[in-house]
Amino acid sequence: MERIYLDHAATSPVHPKVVDKMVSILNQDFGNPSSIHSFGREARSILDEARSIIASSIGAHFNEIVFTSGGTEADNFAILGIAEAMSEKGKHIITSKIEHHAVLHTCEYLEKNGYEITYLDVNENGQISIDDLKAALSENTILVTIMFGNNEVGTIQPIKEIGQLLKNHQAYFHTDAVQAYGVMKMNVNELNLDLLSVSAHKINGPKGIGFVYIRTGTKLMSRIHGGEQELKRRAGTENISSIAGFAEAVKIAQYSVEQKQEQYQQFKKIFLEELKNQNVDFQLNGLLEKGSLPHVLNISFPGTDVEAMLVNLDLAGIAASSGSACTAGSIEPSHVLVAMFGKDSERLRNSIRFSFGLNNTIEEIEKAANKVAEIVKRLTMSNRNRR
Repeated sequence: MERIYLDHAATSPVHPKVVDKMVSILNQDFGNPSSIHSFGREARSILDEARSIIASSIGAHFNEIVFTSGGTEADNFAILGIAEAMSEKGKHIITSKIEHHAVLHTCEYLEKNGYEITYLDVNENGQISIDDLKAALSENTILVTIMFGNNEVGTIQPIKEIGQLLKNHQAYFHTDAVQAYGVMKMNVNELNLDLLSVSAHKINGPKGIGFVYIRTGTKLMSRIHGGEQELKRRAGTENISSIAGFAEAVKIAQYSVEQKQEQYQQFKKIFLEELKNQNVDFQLNGLLEKGSLPHVLNISFPGTDVEAMLVNLDLAGIAASSGSACTAGSIEPSHVLVAMFGKDSERLRNSIRFSFGLNNTIEEIEKAANKVAEIVKRLTMSNRNRR
């Protein structure tokens, strides 16, 4: 059976050039970059080159990039580090209701430890209101953390406008850019960002590696203590092969970002057109083009059940997701869709996320859309007969 992978927002296949780069380094460059002998210097050179490549990709300086174990650690580092460093200036943090759990659960942890957290509402497209953010800002606000693009519905937030708003405020500005990095161009200076989190495995790099951008002068307490690695920000011997693989993935992503945007938007249109041609009843969650990540497509199929849909899609060889946590036969409603449509909306129970990436073709998208149409028709007919 042909399998079609349409869950790139969850994780992506490692690019062959990234694999080659990592294998080469694992075979040849085993030195510790903190060692002063030739083996260590060779490893340090690889580390420095990777840091330069990644810094350049967002308009940052070399010494503003700190490597982490991934996006979750990067988010935790940014939020907890600011909270601790700025506690004497205030204990108020602003975020949104549709953040990744790496942000939301970190904020909930701080809430239990005496911090005040404002969770901004979003509209039916999944966007926050700048006016709501202005109203929430106070002299005690020390951090605003708003994601760049949503991992479930693809909605892009008004990052540049938020950056402008905070320019003369004491609050630092952090964005979780894990889902947007590699498919969107971004410059931390143009956006007035102080902190930014990224993970390699979303851009065809290895799992277990990411980075946090920390603007020079930002007050941030370290979370991992030990040696003086990572510019004295994060202790621990660096994972050189994964960092080099990450940098290789970044080079590939930066080179092809505009091509990918065009290709994935085309995939979206083809997918939706096929559903329309098959007379499938569906609703789009989020925006289609402007204001949306190009590779994320979240669709509500009235008359279906998300769990049955996912099982049938898997049996048909199509990998997709709901953006919800499936445990023990039950599904926890997506907090993103709850924020967008309310806890009683039918969309919570019938929405599927398709996300595109490396190796997907137009032929695959057409086949997948036709399979989805067949499954939706079969499930809606079955549900009608039960009534």
